[in-house]
Amino acid sequence: MAPQAAGGARQLVPFAALSATYFAHIGFFNPYLPLWLKDQGLEITAISLLASVQSFTRVFAPYAWGALSDHTGERVKLLRISAAIALLSSAGLWMAGGPWWIALVLLVLFTHTSSMMSLTEAAMAHLVAGDWGRYGRVRLWGSAGFMVTVFAAGAWFERFGMGSFPGWTAMTLAGVLACTLWLPNVKEAPHHASHAAQEPIATALARPVVRWFFASLLFHVMAHFAVYGFLSLYLDSLGYSKATIGALWAVSVFVEIAWFYAQGRLIGRRTMEQWLVICAAATALRMALTGGLGGSLLALFLAQALHALTFATHHTACIAMVTRHFPGRMRGRGQALFTVIGYGFGGVAGVIAGGAVAARWGFQVMYGVAAVLGLLAFFCARRVRRLERAASV
Repeated sequence: MAPQAAGGARQLVPFAALSATYFAHIGFFNPYLPLWLKDQGLEITAISLLASVQSFTRVFAPYAWGALSDHTGERVKLLRISAAIALLSSAGLWMAGGPWWIALVLLVLFTHTSSMMSLTEAAMAHLVAGDWGRYGRVRLWGSAGFMVTVFAAGAWFERFGMGSFPGWTAMTLAGVLACTLWLPNVKEAPHHASHAAQEPIATALARPVVRWFFASLLFHVMAHFAVYGFLSLYLDSLGYSKATIGALWAVSVFVEIAWFYAQGRLIGRRTMEQWLVICAAATALRMALTGGLGGSLLALFLAQALHALTFATHHTACIAMVTRHFPGRMRGRGQALFTVIGYGFGGVAGVIAGGAVAARWGFQVMYGVAAVLGLLAFFCARRVRRLERAASV
């Protein structure tokens, strides 16, 4: 077993590179997609619908890819296929075709990129074996990649405009594909060799603690789409420059990197259920600060700094709980459910409802609604904590 563990450390380096390039892609694509769509002459309702395509694909794609990876054990091979098709489909962004064409291109692209992190997390969880400090040191490279491109793209688009957005897409996806080819060809045991694979996923979902966990996840991520889907548009409407918008995004990623670097020493100070409660409370505060004090750069910087809790800590706690409740060969489907429920259903509802609220009542009201969603996540997380404590007595 010792040689395997040592080999695992070397095997994690390509996963760190994939995390860096994947989130470098996300770092420019997600913050600036709404601004590119606006540059195409689209109204906010159309922008919110197109931005929700990513969340829509997360309703079905991650679970389909996750089930296939559980069945075959070929998580790395599926990652390579996803990256190649995503790169090819991005060429469609160069072609003029109106909102329906953009929707089709985004549908194909997101169907393949939206499953990549659940496949990666499932493969990586097999290697880190519950060492969340080690996991954080790998995952921080994704945050670093995000910060580099959110700064660089903000400065680039400020100077040269949004016309090169498709070029950035192709360049970053090419990097993702290259890193998937570098990954070790980790393959788990065949389907018939694992008893855990025979256990239906409904067995795990029947547990009340799992259902309350997913409810908390749903509200938590739904609240965050006020940031993911609309923060750039909101800040643009307040008159902030693209460079300032990029800097505010970068603040959130800087604190995310700091957390992932230090989480090996910090995460064990609370149980994962306690972290869920703390992170949900921080989410409600973050949304209230963003919407209520948007004219204050200090308040916005503080709100973005809460990202260390509302995303980084929350993400690790969720991955740990999924690993606990979906062991062995259920892991791929468990990670997929995490993406489907949080970033799929939560994302679709968050972006579409957020766009409708913002169009009718303005961004400040939308952030008020997001703060309420954070409170709902808080109450669900408290229920998770009670159930886990009762089970441990």
